[in-house]
Amino acid sequence: MNCDIVHSEDCNIIFRVKGILEFVCLLDDSNDAQCTISKTFQGLSSKVSSKNLVFTVSNSAVLIWPNNCFQSSMDSLTDTSSCGDILKYIEADNSESKKSSKKKDRKNSGPTVVNMKLLFEVTEPAGNEAPNLYRMVGQQHFARMPLPMDCILYVTSNESLANACNGLVEALSKQLSDMEEVVIRSRKGSSLLVPQPFHFQLPEPTGHTTVIYPAGVPDSQLQGVREDLHKKFELPGDRPCLRRANAFRFPDEAYKDGYLRNPHIHLNPPNIDDAKLYLVQGVYSYHHYMQDRVNDDGWGCAYRSLQTIFSWFQQQGYVEMAVPTHTQIQQALVDVGDKEPHFFGSRQWIGSFEVQAVLNQLLGVTSKIMFVSHGSELATKGRELANHFQTEGTPIMIGGGVLAHTILGVAWSEITGQIRFLILDPHYTGGEDLQIIIDKGWCGWKGPEFWDQNAYYNLCLPQRFKTI
Repeated sequence: MNCDIVHSEDCNIIFRVKGILEFVCLLDDSNDAQCTISKTFQGLSSKVSSKNLVFTVSNSAVLIWPNNCFQSSMDSLTDTSSCGDILKYIEADNSESKKSSKKKDRKNSGPTVVNMKLLFEVTEPAGNEAPNLYRMVGQQHFARMPLPMDCILYVTSNESLANACNGLVEALSKQLSDMEEVVIRSRKGSSLLVPQPFHFQLPEPTGHTTVIYPAGVPDSQLQGVREDLHKKFELPGDRPCLRRANAFRFPDEAYKDGYLRNPHIHLNPPNIDDAKLYLVQGVYSYHHYMQDRVNDDGWGCAYRSLQTIFSWFQQQGYVEMAVPTHTQIQQALVDVGDKEPHFFGSRQWIGSFEVQAVLNQLLGVTSKIMFVSHGSELATKGRELANHFQTEGTPIMIGGGVLAHTILGVAWSEITGQIRFLILDPHYTGGEDLQIIIDKGWCGWKGPEFWDQNAYYNLCLPQRFKTI
């Protein structure tokens, strides 16, 4: 393991350069394997510092030679150009163009990402020297592996483009040094593990950091490494921050499973005097009616809320288990003795107590249950809900005598007692269209009148694991 820190405050552009460097060396049976590995990495570092290094800017015709007096394929991009100047050469892809054509702009989703590819010029001027051939006799192990380079640099739009490219070259060299340390540390004889970089967003002033983990080594075997990093960055010692699942998701990266993440971040806060926001912490996916080719319209709202909660524990790195299906949820309730065998495969509703039982059965998660005899009482629960989102930060499932929903936060004034609830509604039956979901209030702020004032409610408040 090793890491590098990037301060991101007030920066609005992320330069990201990715590419593969080929690691090739011969390891013999002597004790010089570590020296051989180090020399190979030194050779790669020299290659990164050479004039042959080329950055190609994705979705553009821009090529940059950062180590050759900052040459560019565009005459107008010189060493005095600003980082913002490069944006006008980048073509937006079709999906982004469609999104930007919506009638209403959503909240800014983050800095602009400038993706670059790492390449090298391979043609050299012809020389007059004949090649030399050497023959070596002895037992040697031929080690060859791809090094997945992935470096980022946060900049402001008016910063010098030449300085930014120099910063990327330095980051590549630093990442090679970190990879060398990981390869040597994780080496077992002639077996080498591929070092993989992961980017993490940490609280300011630390900003972003890049950590190198050896491929194939599970998170469970890297706890000591993470403990050292938590101490170094003064991170909490009771929750995961640096597992692979916690890696930073760049604004231009789509999730491949098709579920929307954190739709609530596109909402404006409610206008309440003296109110503070208390929100879910971390990432969850939005689960609702009719997903996964399951027609659960009219009976599956609590199942979907449970899936959203489950996804939160998964995407915070607490567990690696997939979000359970409706039948897996039912099987868990049968296994724990909460339901009879004929419940499996049915369309029977479940409630907060069943959600609690499934979370405990599948994840070992404990939950608190809050009971209110009338929906009108929910308006008085601001302090308890605010405390939950401050300390645990997990989504809350609310159900009872009426429909189930997911509570993602509250806006609450300790002075006046006014409260608004951030609701994620599992009853939505449409596609994954964020604009519709926001505009139609399927994810939105609701007042106390949202609840049936005379119905009873049970709230399931999942508690975090104490682990890193």
